[in-house]
Amino acid sequence: MTPDLILAGAGLANALIALAVAEARPGARILMLDRAPGPSDAHTWSFHDPDLRLPWHRRLSPAIRCRWPGQEVRFPDHSRVLRAGYASLDGAGLARLLADTPGVTLRWNAGITALDATGATLGSERIEAPCVIDGRGARSSRHLVTGYQKFVGLEFEMNTPHGVTRPLIMDATVPQQDGYRFVYLLPFSPTRLLIEDTRYSDGATLDEEAIVCAIADYASDKGWTGREVRRERGVLPIALAHDAAALWAEAQGGPAPVGLRAGLFHPVTGYSLPVAAQVADVVAAAGPTTAEVFSAVCAHALDRAGDDRFLRLLNRMLFRGCPPDRRHRVLSRFYRLPEPLIERFYAGKLTRLDRLRIVSGKPPIPIRDALPCLREAPLLKETA
Repeated sequence: MTPDLILAGAGLANALIALAVAEARPGARILMLDRAPGPSDAHTWSFHDPDLRLPWHRRLSPAIRCRWPGQEVRFPDHSRVLRAGYASLDGAGLARLLADTPGVTLRWNAGITALDATGATLGSERIEAPCVIDGRGARSSRHLVTGYQKFVGLEFEMNTPHGVTRPLIMDATVPQQDGYRFVYLLPFSPTRLLIEDTRYSDGATLDEEAIVCAIADYASDKGWTGREVRRERGVLPIALAHDAAALWAEAQGGPAPVGLRAGLFHPVTGYSLPVAAQVADVVAAAGPTTAEVFSAVCAHALDRAGDDRFLRLLNRMLFRGCPPDRRHRVLSRFYRLPEPLIERFYAGKLTRLDRLRIVSGKPPIPIRDALPCLREAPLLKETA
């Protein structure tokens, strides 16, 4: 088979592209190549209902593991229930959805040794296609300066009902360690619970066992006992400064990059599913060649990088203008803002008035500490 589209990597970004292209172009032959031995269940992706357009709610519905009618946040000085719906899917559900999509072929144990705009090389084997997309995950770039969101999540089958009725997307009442720390809870059933410990840190080192111990302490404090049934971990970039034009100029002439590889993620939260859905729509609407997809995704990425300039400023204030043990105060203040603004923030659709509202009143950090954070160019020069 000669595919119409090669997707290097079988992660979230390429999975959503496969779904969108298969629907937009019936009969298209889509080949996904990944070095892993098979689908992984070590991933959970979540989104708020307003993050996605209705077609994506329909496409993803068969893979959704759980939906909830609301969510909650907790800080030392206040807590709040948010009314926006929330949903999660996992790697197993996404793999089932791809397997049921006509025209999509997943090839595992496919170690790509070379990738270009016309095809992929796997050792001595060459596969060519009119369109090639590279979604093999994040790579370091001097054009993207980041902090890090590090996490370990343990899913438990509890011995007794845990009592959590809605997602707790931020519990920042925990001791602050290694930057801004919070615990994230997803109740999949009355006895099944994901407990994820997340740190917004300056360094990328993930001490998994220390975080596992912290999760055990958190569960013990709540009176929960049970057995671990699944584990996930990750280190995600949090964008502080981004020269998107330079990043895309370096990629010119090669396969079209997407996902973390292209700097396409929510700069503050690290949520990747809503951004991946937008990019998948761009790919599905573009022409069938690498050059046409590259041009369309590049234009989208440059527009988004401009829109995200304010979000990167917030990150610089958080990481560079605020002591690590006080970062939770910035987020606490944010979650006192009007709920529609919070929804637009997650969806990446802040208005000018929203941006003014976020920084108005008492500044999230002292002005003397905020001034050095205003420009992102100095950070980019540090990495040049």
